Amino acid sequence: MSNHQDHANFIWQTADLLRGPYRPPQYERVMLPMTVLRRFDCVLYSTKAEVVRKYEELKGGKFKGEALDIMLNKISGQKFHNHSPLTFEKLRGAPDSIGKDLVSYINGFSENVRRIFEFFEFDKEIEKMNEANILYLIVSQFCNVDLHPARVTNIDMGLIFENLIRRFNELANETAGDHFTPREVIKLMVNLLFINDDALLSIPGTVRKMLDPTCGTGGMLAEAQAYLKDHHPEAKLYAYGQDYNKRAFATAASDMLIKEVAHNGTGENIRYGDSLTEDQFPYETFDYLIANPPFGVDWKKQQKEIAKEYTLGDNGRFGAGLPRVNDGALLFLQHMISKFEKVDESKKKYGSRLAVVFSGSPLFSGGAGSGESNIRKWIIENDWLEAVIALPEQMFYNTGIGTYIWILTNHKQKNRKGKIQLIDAREQYISMRKSLGNKRRKLGEREENEPDQIGDIVRVYGKFSEGEFSKLFRNAEFGYTRVTVERPLRLRYQMTIEDKARFLDSYPHLLDDVQLIDKRLGREPFLNWNEVAKKIRKLLKTSDSGWKTIEHKAFREIFTRKDPEAEKVIKAKDEYEPDAELRDYENVPLEQDIDEYFKIEVLPFVPDAWMDRAKDKVGYEINFNRFFYKIVQRRDIKEIDMDLKQIEFQILALLKQITE
Repeated sequence: MSNHQDHANFIWQTADLLRGPYRPPQYERVMLPMTVLRRFDCVLYSTKAEVVRKYEELKGGKFKGEALDIMLNKISGQKFHNHSPLTFEKLRGAPDSIGKDLVSYINGFSENVRRIFEFFEFDKEIEKMNEANILYLIVSQFCNVDLHPARVTNIDMGLIFENLIRRFNELANETAGDHFTPREVIKLMVNLLFINDDALLSIPGTVRKMLDPTCGTGGMLAEAQAYLKDHHPEAKLYAYGQDYNKRAFATAASDMLIKEVAHNGTGENIRYGDSLTEDQFPYETFDYLIANPPFGVDWKKQQKEIAKEYTLGDNGRFGAGLPRVNDGALLFLQHMISKFEKVDESKKKYGSRLAVVFSGSPLFSGGAGSGESNIRKWIIENDWLEAVIALPEQMFYNTGIGTYIWILTNHKQKNRKGKIQLIDAREQYISMRKSLGNKRRKLGEREENEPDQIGDIVRVYGKFSEGEFSKLFRNAEFGYTRVTVERPLRLRYQMTIEDKARFLDSYPHLLDDVQLIDKRLGREPFLNWNEVAKKIRKLLKTSDSGWKTIEHKAFREIFTRKDPEAEKVIKAKDEYEPDAELRDYENVPLEQDIDEYFKIEVLPFVPDAWMDRAKDKVGYEINFNRFFYKIVQRRDIKEIDMDLKQIEFQILALLKQITE
């Protein structure tokens, strides 16, 4: 087999052997761990005999646990080993004991690999396959695929995992996007992350750290490592990741364990847990951060813990705000920002860069004062947002919606300070020959005569200039003040028999007072409630009646009606009572004078309005369509009329043929 596609197809075909005991959506439970096992078996083959010999020599002695693992790992030349005398070939040679032998073989791995297989929960699958008499067939088939790194590179192995994960999730009709991102999207994100760091990464011995808090099977981290290997082979990128999907985590941990990039040599850089509530890197900072959080993820289950951390303000990760409970995207972004490295060039600390892919919602959902708006305000006013790139629709496997890459940094270049670049790449795509789920489009990667669309976007980004697809804005241009516009309450008073009966039903003890008011004020309508209220208070004082506040309120509610011709209701000296039903809001751009805006945009239409500036709220949103809207030229009415007449003529001709 010559390439990753051939290997992926072979493994995919092997999965058909599971049909019967397993439904197609369950195939991944077997095929992913078996692929990992075979990869490890091939990697360790050349040193296996020496590891087994050394293990037999040392077992039962003073070296145990981690100390023994370290010694045997040195012999294997990897960050793991297997001291079982069994191999895949030997497993195939003993069909009668295949179930027991395979468990024994897995137990012969170093502790870090055994832990990974606990997350795969593979023991249950071994038992199930053995009982169905298909375990031997599966192991035998995997013996026929050679996954040794000399024939399948780490990059190709990552592509095999990506291919299998996508196929298995399509079978399960699950959200494949929860597990990985299209390779060309990752490639674009990685290029944008490293775009300014060529000089730094070219220094021999440079070591950088990257975190993906929703790493899935590790595709983003793998692509970042591939970039450095191709462009800066002297630099090292230590990859860290976290995920709460057990099988995805186990796959990523397996992949990273094989690669020569783990920081501590044990594969512990990939950790299991929910990043929002179980941060596995609480005291770590990173040079680069990259992620594709699941779109529209609900965080109701984590709400109690997250809300508690929110109350810590700057001492927690979520102090900027809490988005709506049905979309936790901006929670993941706050989590990532909390991992920024502080800038201190004297100590060779150059800050952090972050790339994350979101749906459109985090750009504009939530008005001023909402959690989402407050988070955007926090990010933009700290001058962290460097750019947003709009991607084409139908790019992801599990959704056809538009998506956006955000680039953030706490160390902007001088010419980018105080500014944000928007890039409209929505038309930069090629149609795929064959759809993959909802994915019908891809970015051209200069492969097989494709256009270099990734390179084009990166170049537009790097130029940082105005153009058809690139626009530059000051940070403040995305902000606005939400001003509350009030209009006065206008009430008409009139005593009627029906209203009188309704009031006395609730307050019969006020009969004498109501009769007095009815007699003195009569039943004609009054357009000035202020004067009516004064007269009523005077009458009640004369009759020595003391009404409760609730009774005064009920009287006004029952005996008055709103009337635009009535006088304004006075609340206090020089202050009118606002009509809640007429209340409105104006979003005034931050850079515009609010009083001037009110004078030009509001007063000419509602002269009696005023602003309640005590309720001002500052909000931020990024509305791509507003900035890149293209006016579609309307067709001339004469041209449309001619087309309609032509269609009418064709219809008449067809009818004539039918009737003849």
